[in-house]
Amino acid sequence: MTGNETTKSPIEPPSGNGSIAELTKGGVVMSSIRYRIIAVSVFMAFSLYLDRVCLSEIVKSNSFNNDVKLSKEQIGSILGSFFFTYALFQVPAGWVSDRFGARKMLTGYILAWSVLTALTGFMTTGSGLLLTRLGCGIAQAGAYPTSNAVLRRWTRLEQRGLANSLISFGGRLGGTLAPILTTMLILYIGGWRETLWLYGVIGILIAIGYWWTVRDRPAEHPSCDAAEQEYIGPHTDDRRPVVKDVLIMLRACCTSRSLCLSSLSQFSINIGWAFLITWLPTYLKESKDLDDKRGALMVTIILATGMLGQLIGGWAADRSVRRFGLRIGRVLPISIACTIAGISYLCCPFIDSVWGVVTCLAIVSLMTDIGNPSVWGFMQDVGGRNTGAIFGWANMWGNFGAAVSAIMFPKLLNYGAADGSGQTLVFIVCAGAFFVAAVAALGMDATKPLKAGR
Repeated sequence: MTGNETTKSPIEPPSGNGSIAELTKGGVVMSSIRYRIIAVSVFMAFSLYLDRVCLSEIVKSNSFNNDVKLSKEQIGSILGSFFFTYALFQVPAGWVSDRFGARKMLTGYILAWSVLTALTGFMTTGSGLLLTRLGCGIAQAGAYPTSNAVLRRWTRLEQRGLANSLISFGGRLGGTLAPILTTMLILYIGGWRETLWLYGVIGILIAIGYWWTVRDRPAEHPSCDAAEQEYIGPHTDDRRPVVKDVLIMLRACCTSRSLCLSSLSQFSINIGWAFLITWLPTYLKESKDLDDKRGALMVTIILATGMLGQLIGGWAADRSVRRFGLRIGRVLPISIACTIAGISYLCCPFIDSVWGVVTCLAIVSLMTDIGNPSVWGFMQDVGGRNTGAIFGWANMWGNFGAAVSAIMFPKLLNYGAADGSGQTLVFIVCAGAFFVAAVAALGMDATKPLKAGR
C-alpha cells in the first residue's frame, strides 16, 4: 500500500489516550501525533522569530539608547551580524541534524539561542552585543532546516504546503508580536534588559516541550500507531547521511540548476523582506515622525498581514500542485507573489500618506509569506535524506541577502542624503530584488530530486 492511500481495513484502536484519536474515512481509529508535532513546531518557530526580531525594536528605544551609545552604522553591523552567522551555519546545522537526529539537535538549538538571548540583556558594549548576536545566528541556523526534515517525515506529500504554512505562521506570529510586545514590555517591566531575560526563559520552556513531544520518525514515537504511520506513508531514501557524502552533497548543491535558482530567489527575496524586520521601525520613527508605540503598532500590522499570507500560501501551494502538477505548480505561487511584492515597493516613493506606505509594505509582507510554503515544499521535494542540509543551503543564501540588506540600507540613505533620494533608493533596490526572485523561481524544477549521496 502506498503512502497516498487511506487505510481501508479495520485495525485495533490505539492503546493510548482516546482524546488524541481521530476517525478516518475508512472507519479506522488512528492516533494523531502528527498534529502534536506540528503544534510544538509552531511554538518553536514563534520563539525563533520573537528572539530574532525583538532587537530591531530594542535598538530604537529610549531605554536602550540612554544605556548604550552606538552609531547607526554600529547598530546596522549588529543587526546584520546575526544573518551572516545564521547563513553560514545553515548547511552544517542541517547536516548535523540529518546525521545525529532532529529531536536532540533542535532541542539543543532552542536552548542555545534562548540562553544567548538572555545573555544579550547583560551586555554593556557594542562588541558584547555583536558577540551574542553572532552566537544567536549560529544557534538559530539549524531551526528551520531541522524542522523541515522533521515535517517531511511526519506529513504526506500533498499536505506539506499547509503543514509548512502553519509552522511558518508560528514564526511570523512571533515576528509580528515582537515589535508591540517588546515595546510594551520595555515600558512596563523595567527596560530592554529585563525584556530579553523574559524571552530567554520562554525559549527554555519551549525547548523542554519540544524534547518531550517530538521523535525523529513516526515509528519511533510510542503513541503513534500503525494506522497513522501507514496514513503518513513511507519515505524513500531515509537513511542517515554519512560523512563521505558531504562533498557529494555540496557538489550537487553547486551543480543543480534548480537549487542555484532557488538560492538566487531566496537571496533576492530576503533583500526585500528583511527591511521589514530590521530598518522599518527606525524608518517610521525618523521619516514619518512616529513615536515608539505608533511605530510598533504599524510594524505589527504589516507583519500580521504576512501571517494571513502563510495560511493563504499553504492552501495555494497544495492547490497549485494539484492543478498544474509538481513542476509548474510548485513555483507559480512564488513567482506571482514576488512580482506583486516588487510592484508594491515601487509604489512607496510616490505615496506621502503614512497609512498608504504601510498598506504597500503590508502587501509586501503578505506576498512574501504567500510564496513561502511553496519554497519550503520545493526543498522537501528535492532534498531526500539530506532535506535538512539542502534546506540549509538555500536558506543560507536567503540570509546572506538579509545580512546584506541590513548593512546596505543605511549606506543607501547616506548616499542619497544630499538630494533626499535615500529612501527612494531603498525602495527601488527592494523592488528590483523581488523581480529577480520572480524570474529565478520559474526555472526551479521540483520533479528532479538531488542525487546527494550513495
